[in-house]
Amino acid sequence: MSRLYSSLLLRGVLLLLAGVLMLAGCSTVAFQQTGRTPAQTQASPAAGAQTGTKGTLAGDKTDRPTSEPYTGDLSIFEDAQREEKLQIGRVLDVLGIRDGASVADIGAGSGWFTVRASRRVGSTGTIYAVEINPDYIKHIEARAVSENLPNIRAVLGKEDDPMLPEKSVDAVLLLKTYHEIAQPVRLLSRLRGSLRAGARVGVIDRNGKGEDHGLDRETVVKEAARAGFALIEEHDFVKGDGMDYFLVFQVQQ
Repeated sequence: MSRLYSSLLLRGVLLLLAGVLMLAGCSTVAFQQTGRTPAQTQASPAAGAQTGTKGTLAGDKTDRPTSEPYTGDLSIFEDAQREEKLQIGRVLDVLGIRDGASVADIGAGSGWFTVRASRRVGSTGTIYAVEINPDYIKHIEARAVSENLPNIRAVLGKEDDPMLPEKSVDAVLLLKTYHEIAQPVRLLSRLRGSLRAGARVGVIDRNGKGEDHGLDRETVVKEAARAGFALIEEHDFVKGDGMDYFLVFQVQQ
């Protein structure tokens, strides 16, 4: 009786072991066919999650070269002759920046344009200084305090979103910044919701290839159009070397 019981028990163990080995073999084949490990399979997104659909921004990444955002010494932006070279007073006029206006300086850097726009709009206006570099945000906040400019709001943006309040802005300037934006169509698309009726968006940059801290104006115009903007004005008075351009856009009607 004891031998029979032992024999049956041994046979049961062998059958159980064979079943386990068969299941393991099936799992191995399945992972070999998908090219993924069990952990990777669990972490994989649902089918279609990475596919852009109409009405989303998933397909609006640019495939052109861009320049790395500047992270160096901010004093480079404070050249004493910069205001005269860029004719910043005329830039403010073209963008319609006046007393009481709300303005966004995207890619504010040291806050060079921010403080000039701040003085133009006065105590009843607001300047949003948008930066993706937290250290630059701290610099701008300290500068606003030291120069007694309480109408400046430093905003930590994202590379594809300026993070501005809805319907809050009358004018925008991207000063020597556009060539650094890795996702320009997404950023401009999201900017639209922050613009008030008739708001102007200015882009000042230099002609280049994208990775050389410049970008040809035709590319800017095409990308802006993809984001729903129309070119309404173009000026060449910025500097005098023929390298810089000043484009002005509004939301397409």
